[in-house]
Amino acid sequence: MGSFIKPGQRKAAAFGISFDTDRDGTSAPAVIDGEKQSNLLHQRNRLPVTKYQREILYLLERHSCTVLVGETGCGKTTQVPQMLLEAGWAAGGRSIACTQPRRVAAITVATRVAEEQGCTLGREVGYKIRFEDVSTPGVTKLKYCTDGSLLREMMDDPLLTAYSVIMVDEAHERSLSTDLLLGLLRKVIAQRPDLRILISSASLEAEKVAAFLDARTVKATRKRDRNASSGPGPMGDALVTATNGPDGDPADLATPAILSVEGRLHPVQVHYLEEPCADYVVTAVETTVELHREGIPGDILIFLTGQEECERAVALLEEEAGRLRRVGGKNALRIMPLPLFAGLPAAQQMLALEAAPRNYRKVVAATNVAETSLTLEGVTFVIDACHVKQRTYNPRTGLEALLVAPISQASAQQRAGRAGRIRPGHCLRLCTQEAFSKLQQATVPEMQRAELAGTVLQLKALGIDNMMRFHWLAPPPAEAMVRALELLHSLGALDDDARLSKPLGCQMAELPLEPRLAASLLAAGRFGCGQEIATICAMLSVHSVWASGGGQRRAIEEAQAKFSTAEGDLVTYLNVWKAWEDSGRNRKWAERNMLSQRVLLRAADIRGQLLYHLRRLGMEPISCENEVAAVCKAITAGLFSYATRLEGTIYESVDADYSGTNSYSLVRGTGGQAVRLRIHKSSVLWRVRPSMLVFHTVQQGPSGWHEMQDVTAIQPEWLPEIAPHMFQSVTRPRPQPGGT
Repeated sequence: MGSFIKPGQRKAAAFGISFDTDRDGTSAPAVIDGEKQSNLLHQRNRLPVTKYQREILYLLERHSCTVLVGETGCGKTTQVPQMLLEAGWAAGGRSIACTQPRRVAAITVATRVAEEQGCTLGREVGYKIRFEDVSTPGVTKLKYCTDGSLLREMMDDPLLTAYSVIMVDEAHERSLSTDLLLGLLRKVIAQRPDLRILISSASLEAEKVAAFLDARTVKATRKRDRNASSGPGPMGDALVTATNGPDGDPADLATPAILSVEGRLHPVQVHYLEEPCADYVVTAVETTVELHREGIPGDILIFLTGQEECERAVALLEEEAGRLRRVGGKNALRIMPLPLFAGLPAAQQMLALEAAPRNYRKVVAATNVAETSLTLEGVTFVIDACHVKQRTYNPRTGLEALLVAPISQASAQQRAGRAGRIRPGHCLRLCTQEAFSKLQQATVPEMQRAELAGTVLQLKALGIDNMMRFHWLAPPPAEAMVRALELLHSLGALDDDARLSKPLGCQMAELPLEPRLAASLLAAGRFGCGQEIATICAMLSVHSVWASGGGQRRAIEEAQAKFSTAEGDLVTYLNVWKAWEDSGRNRKWAERNMLSQRVLLRAADIRGQLLYHLRRLGMEPISCENEVAAVCKAITAGLFSYATRLEGTIYESVDADYSGTNSYSLVRGTGGQAVRLRIHKSSVLWRVRPSMLVFHTVQQGPSGWHEMQDVTAIQPEWLPEIAPHMFQSVTRPRPQPGGT
């Protein structure tokens, strides 16, 4: 490939390109020394996106915003940022950011690109996710990061002056952070004509996104709005005059460009069930075994909804693999079952991404983390459960629940594309064709189905006080916005004029925690238990500290019993932490007690960062030693909106062993909607009956019950004491027969 001009030298003739010419004759870049680098370079050059290098750089040079629509497997995530790096967009002390909607993708893609660049991860190529920054200031030129991490950077650098190009990858997923980032970038490009925005996606309404980021539209809107500015602040509205480029028309710079890139897809044949299945995990395992027995080559990727389902599928597959091994003999092709989900250790994630050993068929049971960004080479069969676990917020009840719901047809198409990477593939959807035809066309953006308190807090911290005048790609429901403002006001983050309060609101925005946990951590200073609440917040910021793996539920329950306390799950985490510390953070001790050493070490790192943030805010965290009531009060100071009381016991079965279900209701009410709450079976309080408690998360099951997780028992008199603006008095529930 010929050399490219540097950013700013916008001479069209220098590119020497024609969008109508055949690209197959393009010469390859110089080969890098070393057999491994040579192989990597060969793989890079085979990717379809490399044929469009000149076009991408040309459009980026002449347009502030470029929308790149590339099919699955075209190489846009790994190759386009390297094109920008090699073309000089990281010169002059600035760098390139490529955002990912998931932490797993940011880490694995950064690792792959660092390998292709022949550098150490964290030097020229790095990544940044919440609570983890593997990059070197002044050295890192290409940084992969989550959308949320880049939003955190905007708190200190609202105009993102450290970057020359922002690439928003996998924008079609429409996560809450992605939509918020696009709305903020819309404001940034009006003030930074030199910044380039590259929106990359596999399936996206390109025209809609391009129109949203059209600088001419932004300028016209800002003219209309300048008399009603969103208030003082780094991101407040201000009229900006369009800047001419070095050689041409300002409209050319302002107008977004759209480029479509073909993928490396082979045809994928889609199959459906004739009859609906009762248990898609079992059906997926049975289908896998049947495919394996047919002997057709190729790995298998199973899409499930969460960690528990992935581990269950892997356990069932391991049983089947044992049977098949006994029947088939020593030389038969063997099944190699592997899980893949966000909470999995990095080494095990990489195992799922690598090629299977000789004489093994890799079967990966994955959540939707494998839907985009991550590349699983060798997959010929995709088995799709056609469901996904997603957060859904009901502003009337004030509850955000994890709910298993059917996927959209667009997501199903994305999943199917994983089967056609190396040869013609097959996608087996575990639903009938009639049921599939009734699925919604596209996934509802998270902005329209999530709680918005954290989003509003970030916008307020950036100086955007008028939420009604902020431009959204998908406007959130007004009711959800009102509830977010109400919650932030109740936590003390907003004053009576709905502006960020000082110092509490500003401090909450500084902490890398959701608003409720941030409020608890700051309240801990009042109750003298900063060390303990920092530990609890760290434990809640990681995946489960208990060892994962199918068939260990009984052993984990026995281990939990050693640390459990009547105060609930969050205080139990404290007991786990103290015992682990007393053991000298011993790995063998953790394994004996069914704890994940890796997760505990991660929690320790997060805890240290939270303590650093508290000290930076002028608060020295102290320990309350054994004053458990102080800890529970600090927890209540953040979670009081999730305070519930025992209503009674409901009997839904005539089984003699069935002792009934303890039903709870929110103290603050649910807007007239009937909501049945009960303690999740993973809680240490599952078998007891606390009269009143607060919870951190809730999960709605198919039975209709909302199951509370990470619960803490509290006293009724604490609520009016801690949140008198919300609770004037709380009546202690009447003792129930058979209570404890």
